[in-house]
Amino acid sequence: MKRVSILAATAAAFVMAAAGTTAYAQAGAQQQVQQPERIDGKPNLNGIWQVMNTANWNLEPHSAGPNPVADRLVGAFGAIPAGLGVIEGGRIPYKPEALERLNRHKANVINHDPEAACYLPSIPRATYMPYPFQIVQGGNDDILMVYEYANANRVVEMRDVEIPPIDTWMGTSFGRWDGDTLEIVTLSQGPGEVKLPAGVMEPEGVTWLDRAGNYLTHTATVTERFTKMGDNHIQYSATIEDPEIYTQPWTITMPLYRRMEPNAQLLEFRCVPFSEMLLYGDLLEEDAAAPAAAQ
Repeated sequence: MKRVSILAATAAAFVMAAAGTTAYAQAGAQQQVQQPERIDGKPNLNGIWQVMNTANWNLEPHSAGPNPVADRLVGAFGAIPAGLGVIEGGRIPYKPEALERLNRHKANVINHDPEAACYLPSIPRATYMPYPFQIVQGGNDDILMVYEYANANRVVEMRDVEIPPIDTWMGTSFGRWDGDTLEIVTLSQGPGEVKLPAGVMEPEGVTWLDRAGNYLTHTATVTERFTKMGDNHIQYSATIEDPEIYTQPWTITMPLYRRMEPNAQLLEFRCVPFSEMLLYGDLLEEDAAAPAAAQ
């Protein structure tokens, strides 16, 4: 029966995306209805949640700065806001050999960041992007998380962890309750061969964690913990282990806040059309130049 409910929940997410704003408005309205504090004895995490930090720009402490590629065109629009960082200890413990790729990312921010191409987000990045997400929790069942960014979603399978058969953009998530804390382990995140936003083909793509180029590989284990601290606040943490590129596991922590507007809802952010010129603009330029060359 549980497998049927997984498919039903996933189908519901796609129905919500297809139906557009009306469906999201209905979901938001449901959030305003008085809900029980617990479901089958576990904290009720249902609702629309969002961070209030700059982790998506850089997980590490950072100063404010100009737009990295277009400050002459946009001025303060698109500038990087300062942030205190969300990493316990302040820094990601990269191995020396992993810094070469990190530096390459930093030299190609935006042009190589999957977010600029509207590719699916990673875990945990989906949680702290500057868009809300919704937790859909039933009784003694799997849990669905739906994200406003790119209409992404994931099913958290409430069962023992196992090795997924393939790598995917958002990996495979397995959940369990540790007392009143929801613990989720996500494995096998990786895009494989991927076309980067600026058009470069990357044969062994990795998962970006922020706009500063921090990353993990497909061998990483991400362990998230959601602990409800009140009706409108969840304490969130994610521990990332990846012996391929880090000297030790490291953890991010941050609060999640319930969206409290009477009409709180997930709106559509179908960003694929917004990325087409970045991804395929060179092809359009070639098509436009071809007739001129022929004359």
